[in-house]
Amino acid sequence: MALLEKINKPDDLKKYSVEQLLVLAKEIREEILKTVANNGGHLAPSLGVVELTLAIYRVFDGERDKIIWDVGHQTYAQKLITGRRETFSTLRTYKGISGFPKREESKYDHFNTGHSSTSLSAAAGFAIARDFKGDNYHIISVIGDGSLGAGMAFEALNYIGQLKKDVIVILNDNERSIGETVGALSQYLTKIITTRTYNRFRDDLWVFLGRFPPFIRDRARNFAKRIQEGLKGLYSPSVIFEELGFRYIGPLNGHKLNELIDTLSRVKDMHGPRLIHIVTKKGKGYKIAEESPERFHGIGPFDINTGEEKQKSNSYTKVFGDAIIKFAEKNKKIVAITAGMCLGTGLKDFSLKFPERFFDVGICEQHGVTMASALALEGYIPICAIYSTFLQRAYDQIIHDVCLQNAPVIFAIDRAGIVGEDGQTHHGPFDLSYLNCIPNMVISAPKNGEELVCLLKTAIEYRKGPFAIRYPRGNCEPPDNFDIQPVEIGKWEILNQGKEIAIIACGSMVQVCLEVLSLLQKNKINPFLINARFVKPFDYELLDRLTQEIKTIFIVEENTFIGGLGSMIALYLSNKGSTIKVHTISLPDKFIQHGARNILLSTVGLDTKSIADKIIKLL
Repeated sequence: MALLEKINKPDDLKKYSVEQLLVLAKEIREEILKTVANNGGHLAPSLGVVELTLAIYRVFDGERDKIIWDVGHQTYAQKLITGRRETFSTLRTYKGISGFPKREESKYDHFNTGHSSTSLSAAAGFAIARDFKGDNYHIISVIGDGSLGAGMAFEALNYIGQLKKDVIVILNDNERSIGETVGALSQYLTKIITTRTYNRFRDDLWVFLGRFPPFIRDRARNFAKRIQEGLKGLYSPSVIFEELGFRYIGPLNGHKLNELIDTLSRVKDMHGPRLIHIVTKKGKGYKIAEESPERFHGIGPFDINTGEEKQKSNSYTKVFGDAIIKFAEKNKKIVAITAGMCLGTGLKDFSLKFPERFFDVGICEQHGVTMASALALEGYIPICAIYSTFLQRAYDQIIHDVCLQNAPVIFAIDRAGIVGEDGQTHHGPFDLSYLNCIPNMVISAPKNGEELVCLLKTAIEYRKGPFAIRYPRGNCEPPDNFDIQPVEIGKWEILNQGKEIAIIACGSMVQVCLEVLSLLQKNKINPFLINARFVKPFDYELLDRLTQEIKTIFIVEENTFIGGLGSMIALYLSNKGSTIKVHTISLPDKFIQHGARNILLSTVGLDTKSIADKIIKLL
């Protein structure tokens, strides 16, 4: 019987020796690899923290202590040891377990995550609540080096250091390695500074120096602190964390299980804010992922032997990536900005061809958007390629730094609408709503790859203000060529001349509605079909003309129905006193679970049959 089959809860780990846990680590990696190869998922991050996961749950009390995983795409090992082993094969599938921590799924998931850099602020809140209650459980936040670079994480670090609460931060650094000599010295020093004797002496010395008059006490304490920081600074980047109020321990090799368990056991008995620096390797145990960690950060189903994805197709992301290169070859003012998602946004080839014009700001969307605004005001053409769900993080910057100054920043908004298996935290159903209400913003949505290129060309030549292009995570055919003429801002396209009713479709729903049109025509219903490629400003002239010929309008969009195109059209017609009936077919006012994109669209009624049935029923 495999050892993994005996682990039903974290406390079960305490029954086994370190040698047995190393065997368990191998079994966990095999299970993760097999499942992700079949379902897709975040492979490299989860393979990199297997030993760290086992060490944390071996040392701490999984039932009482709050262990918070930042982002959460590295929690596959955690899921396997917290009662979800038997359902792990359903990872990221419809009605299966989530690929991220989810409170509704397990009592061991203390905070829902999916976006980065939230764990430290959550830890601060939990620590305050714990102390209000007079309780004494441990709070452990596991955060990666990429997430730590975001502003919110620094804000929380600063605040936790000021609070002086008992909080443990584990910094999972997977972007650097440990040299043998430096590593050994650092581990030896770490053992010294985490012993009870050392800490008792440190605290006693602090109290002793406090007995002297202030002018002597302060100088002596400062001198003692500088000696300590200088000693530790020989081997580790501790000073910044110490200055923020944290006791720094590390760096440690994140794959040496016995040392991790030993250090965590020592740190557990310390008090105040503590930061343990752990160095891990993304993709650990699967050579192909170790060599290509970015590609295996998030990947679809793949062949374990070759590492090749099983399904490859053209996508909006690929079309965008090819188009921006074509345009940048002719226009040296074009620069590309992304926030830690070079590969995911299709900018990898651009970064290789134009490295001096490519800027990956890390997980810092706010900084990236404001930086883009300044570039735009200086005459450059910044194109911010950011997922819809992550662009939400820079909302104030979009309003205050871009739109208020009417800076001509181009937003290439990938993963708009339903994204699929990543689920609630990654769906992008809100961008039309949160951008619609901002003055000066042009908002567009292409119906296919050719129109994506067309709208990008239009945005580059527009230069009068901010311009957003939103497109889905989906397949599309690339254009025959990229020498496409721009279109007039705000003008829609009539795809079918009909009578009595009109279907106004936006973006990804245009292709769906072409199929709907075919079903309706079989039922002797022949509507106008309009491609609403501009959401703001929309085609008032065409809409006014339509209302003279029709009685009913159906607006179909892959956006929440509150604040989207349907809301704008209904408000416009209502203010004009129109008696036209308006029906919006869109995403519901609720968070949508994870699952394959086609399944989810069917579930919410945005597939061909559901849309056609609804139109026929309402008519």
